Amino acid sequence: MAATTETDAEPASTGVDPTGDPLLRTRFALPQRPTGFLRRPRLAAHLDQALMTPLTMVNGPAGAGKTLLVADWAAGLREPVVWLTADPADQAPGIFWAYLLEALRAAGVPVAGEVGCPAQAGRVDRRTLTRLAADLESRDHTTVVVLDEFDRVTSPEIAEQLQFVLHHAGHGMRLVLVTRTEPLLPLHRYRASGEMTEIRDAELAFTDEEAGELLARHGLHLNHSAVRALVDRTQGWAAGLRLCALAARQVADPHLYVKQFEAGHSAVADFLLAEVLDRQPPGTQDLLLRISVLDRCCPDLVNALTLRTDAEPILAALHRENAFVQYLGHSWYGLHPLFAEILRAHLRERFPGLEPELRGRAARWLRRSGALHEALVQGAAADDWEFTAGAVVDDLAIGQLFTGLHSEDLSALFARMSPETTGPAPDLVRAARELAHHDLDHGLPHLHRAERDLAANGSDRAPVRLGCALLEALAARMTGSPDRAERAADDARALRQDVPAHLLDDHPEVTALLLTHLGSARLWAGRFDDARDALSAVAGHPGGAAMALPRWEALGHLALIDYLNGRPGPAEHKALAAAGQAERYSLPRRSGSGIAPLVLAAVLIDRDELDDAQALLDAAAVSRPLADDPVVEAGRTLTRGRLLLARGDARGALAAAGASVPAAVSSPWAEDHAALLASAAHRARGHPESARAVVERVAHHGTACAVEAARARLAAGHVEEAIDMLDSLPEDDRPGPAVTVRATLVRAQAAHEKGDSVTARRLVARALRDGRRGQLRRPFLEAGPWLRPLLSTVRLRELADGWLLSRPGPHHGLRPTVPDRHPALVVEELSAREGDVLRLLAEMRSTEEIAADLHVSVNTVKTHLKSIYRKLAVSRRSDAVRRARERRLL
Repeated sequence: MAATTETDAEPASTGVDPTGDPLLRTRFALPQRPTGFLRRPRLAAHLDQALMTPLTMVNGPAGAGKTLLVADWAAGLREPVVWLTADPADQAPGIFWAYLLEALRAAGVPVAGEVGCPAQAGRVDRRTLTRLAADLESRDHTTVVVLDEFDRVTSPEIAEQLQFVLHHAGHGMRLVLVTRTEPLLPLHRYRASGEMTEIRDAELAFTDEEAGELLARHGLHLNHSAVRALVDRTQGWAAGLRLCALAARQVADPHLYVKQFEAGHSAVADFLLAEVLDRQPPGTQDLLLRISVLDRCCPDLVNALTLRTDAEPILAALHRENAFVQYLGHSWYGLHPLFAEILRAHLRERFPGLEPELRGRAARWLRRSGALHEALVQGAAADDWEFTAGAVVDDLAIGQLFTGLHSEDLSALFARMSPETTGPAPDLVRAARELAHHDLDHGLPHLHRAERDLAANGSDRAPVRLGCALLEALAARMTGSPDRAERAADDARALRQDVPAHLLDDHPEVTALLLTHLGSARLWAGRFDDARDALSAVAGHPGGAAMALPRWEALGHLALIDYLNGRPGPAEHKALAAAGQAERYSLPRRSGSGIAPLVLAAVLIDRDELDDAQALLDAAAVSRPLADDPVVEAGRTLTRGRLLLARGDARGALAAAGASVPAAVSSPWAEDHAALLASAAHRARGHPESARAVVERVAHHGTACAVEAARARLAAGHVEEAIDMLDSLPEDDRPGPAVTVRATLVRAQAAHEKGDSVTARRLVARALRDGRRGQLRRPFLEAGPWLRPLLSTVRLRELADGWLLSRPGPHHGLRPTVPDRHPALVVEELSAREGDVLRLLAEMRSTEEIAADLHVSVNTVKTHLKSIYRKLAVSRRSDAVRRARERRLL
């Protein structure tokens, strides 16, 4: 060196480090941006903050685009930029500072001669650092110092010296560290004081839009879905995107290459193996290869898999080094998907046959730790189907094939089960898969085989037998076999005492499904009270997503019971609560029976909101399973028949009434309502005697049947017989308003035909009051022409206006509409649900409170509000309430 002490002035650099080796000037060069480089304004804007904070850290894994990002940003600065690419040899303080001082000079930043230059490789005089800091601080401009690949500098002494200079240089220096790991500087102090700018791997990841533009610059033009798929697979990793694009350009069909991209045999694999795996010591390499079979891992699982005890510090170090090991929280880690895929390919090449053993070992550890779903995935990947099926059944998770968040995944997983795998558990799982898809023909043979094997072996595996009882109850429900369902429920109750209590507590869906199937079978048999007991226990049961589907179905069945009892209001409330369950937990439409939409459609028909009812039925038809149970099938057929009748298609309604529903036993309510529909259709066609003949055989089955029989007799001209029929109704039968309104109208018509207009008007007034609460329009529209003259009287018109009659005038008719003082402003009538929202709006409820009260989502309420505003031609809540009151909607 020209100077042997650091106190002497040194006019110029000697071009060598303290050991006498030449300083490599390539380390001072700003990296060149390659062809196809994409400048990302969002990151450049974030980097601009580096000029306002002493320290900036750009921290990300290999190939994340850190260096090119900072180089592109630095190239556009007005301030002087000092660039130094670190080297593993920089662990000696003297060499590091010799390079940094030379980098300053190479960038045109003059260094005062009194600063000097290190004379020894292993140390730097404190005065050199002090004079350098003072020199930088005294200048009237800021110098930006970029240290690239700073993760190569691991010396605590250098980090302390760098912190000293940065602190004392003040505004004269802005330090930008480009690194794969957290540097040893006191980052917490800079973060706490707001003096640090950070860009980490999550922000470095390419967005879909950025990835699409990057690929296009490399000549690869993909549609949005293909770009998104590639971004998901690479997690926006810059090097992965670039290497994939370059490789795809070399093949005849780039789109197919991207779709079938195999990371394990590509330039991406070469990059990651060289830049990440090969840089690790042998023991860590072996650990990474073995954990590549896991979607996530914790130290205990890794130790079990690798038969070692030091996984915790190794995983933590890999995460700190940005070695494509991501920290997921709560001591769990995960590998970058591409890295894991490459490691698995490498594992299979290096250790053939080891992967299944590792997966089997992981599966058993995961099951013991309570991570059953992950255990099943690993067991299936190991092709160990006896373990996998046994885990599902013995852990009482069979219900998750129907209700759990993973039901579709489990079904797909067990679709790969080898047919050679036999035994009660595998057959029970096969039966559950088929029955979950409503496939009795394939499901029942598997169920019966499992039951025979259990009987032959004398097995006392209570969870397996409880699983059989669950599937027996489902099969009974689907075949319309109430007695079979009761036997299955009895078996389940007897088995519960033999099943570990913690399994029953962990899987409440099993009991809930049993009760739901039992309740449905009882409902089919017409045992409404018994059905309600079973279903209410499910509907009122707390729990999260696992209980959502049983609650959905139980509420739908309870809604149907209310509707069949003539109570459309409570039926609608429960049906909407069921829909809320499905919406809240995003349940697939095909996963449940879909009773709730049918009940809502039936309620809408009673209100004469036929288009909305049609929409619900059409949507249910699109999403319906391959085969329904008899309750749903009968409900769908009868509701469609009622809609056809309401639209004037009596012939179609008759066909619906005559349709058969396959079941082991017939249903009394299904037969009764088919007779009611057929009778009403005959009356609509002008065949009162046919109507009477159809309904007479069920006339004494309840009030609804008696009312229709009375109406048929009235239509046939037998007034006194009609009245006698109504007078003979049992006093203990108390149906809901949908039945009582019709009964009152039949009495009113009889009084009218007998010339008793006073009684007729009184009865019509009672029917209007009862019907208005539930907006029950169909009973009045079905009543016939005799009713219209009565409604022209002042009192009855007042009761009918606003929900049943059109605007008052000489030619008003029985048409459901909203009276309007400003007809030009009304586009269409409010639906029943919009009316509910409007009434709660008038009570000054918030959107959230309305959603909670109606058991729907906030977004659904907002949709209704938009529709209300549009229909009332307003834009604010207060105006909507005022306009509704003007139109007597409130």
